[in-house]
Amino acid sequence: MADYRYRGRSNDGQMVTGVIDASNEMGAADALIKRGIMPTDIALAQKAAGAPALKLELFKPKVTSDDLIVFTRQMYALTKAGIPILRAMEGLAENTTNKTLSDVLFDMVDQLQRGRQLSAAMAKHSKVFPRLLVSVVHVGENTGQLEESFLQLSDYLAKEQETRKAIKTALRYPSFIMIALVIAMFVLNIFVIPTFASMFARFGTELPLTTRMMIATSNFFVAYWPAMLLAIVVSMVLWVRFIATDRGRYWWDSIKVRIPLVGEIVMRSLLSRFARSFSVMLRAGVPLTQGLSLVADAVDNSWMGRKIVDIRRNIEKGDSMTRSTRSSQLFTPLVLQMIAVGEETGRVDEMLTEVADYYEREVDYDLKRLTARIEPIMLVVVAAMIGVMALGIFSPMWDMMSAYQGK
Repeated sequence: MADYRYRGRSNDGQMVTGVIDASNEMGAADALIKRGIMPTDIALAQKAAGAPALKLELFKPKVTSDDLIVFTRQMYALTKAGIPILRAMEGLAENTTNKTLSDVLFDMVDQLQRGRQLSAAMAKHSKVFPRLLVSVVHVGENTGQLEESFLQLSDYLAKEQETRKAIKTALRYPSFIMIALVIAMFVLNIFVIPTFASMFARFGTELPLTTRMMIATSNFFVAYWPAMLLAIVVSMVLWVRFIATDRGRYWWDSIKVRIPLVGEIVMRSLLSRFARSFSVMLRAGVPLTQGLSLVADAVDNSWMGRKIVDIRRNIEKGDSMTRSTRSSQLFTPLVLQMIAVGEETGRVDEMLTEVADYYEREVDYDLKRLTARIEPIMLVVVAAMIGVMALGIFSPMWDMMSAYQGK
């Protein structure tokens, strides 16, 4: 048996594509005709996904969080209306504007036609659908509450997107200032300072220490700026490769929560993500330990992921949820108290939702204060650069004017 990629027309004349499992091309054609599809092209999936397709993979649009939010909301509306899953998926595949997601949905339609579950079809495309999303859909299928699962997922993805956008917006201003300072430093040292240095050299007088240091720095930039740019590019490539490794990612993820000013915000956003995703897991009916394993991936931070795995191991050893979370030293006493109340009342999912809302409010407040806290630091840095430039350029001029007036 092999996978064959086909293209054909259905009974109503619409063009359909997908993948079918058959022993040969004739078997694939017979199976398609039985489904009411008249094939126009059949080829081995390996041939269709060869080297040319691999080259075009880089240019295919990515499936963003916006696409997933729209997908889950549409699936909630369609399943709640009682529309069959197969028909709903076909409609979404035909009307989706994202080409990558459309191809994925067409492939899922073919898998559903072959008798697979929706969660199994989604799990085949792990780069598009996260494990957490697949698990919630799987539980919804088994409990008969698929529409509620999609509703929970759409709310979860929407809140995650809001938090990410808020953090990016808050960090945009300081990032722009830092980039502008670096560009200004290169421009001043390569183009501006050499002009003043040549002017000072014609006077033949001894220059102040600040001016000599500034000219020496400028000479270094002028002589070695290609090497500096190359070093920056190489450093960035090595850095990206380092954090792509397990060890590098763990080290960087542990550093991010300790960075001054922004570390607390990153930490609280991670805790909010943990609480909300874990709440979604428990509300959907995912077992406690399995939910913790999925949440460890969902937080997208290997350092916190290990902490969550430790919580799961302690629970597997017989510890309570409250004791395990307290030993992790991740949460504040107020949050630990809320988790304890939830465990005693059997409403851990509701308490975790409250915890997520609490941390999100904290993140919003910190983000509003972040710009006000960073602006004075930026002003001090800019003022220091301007002060050094002014001393280095105007001090020799003042000395020469004083010597000229003394004559």
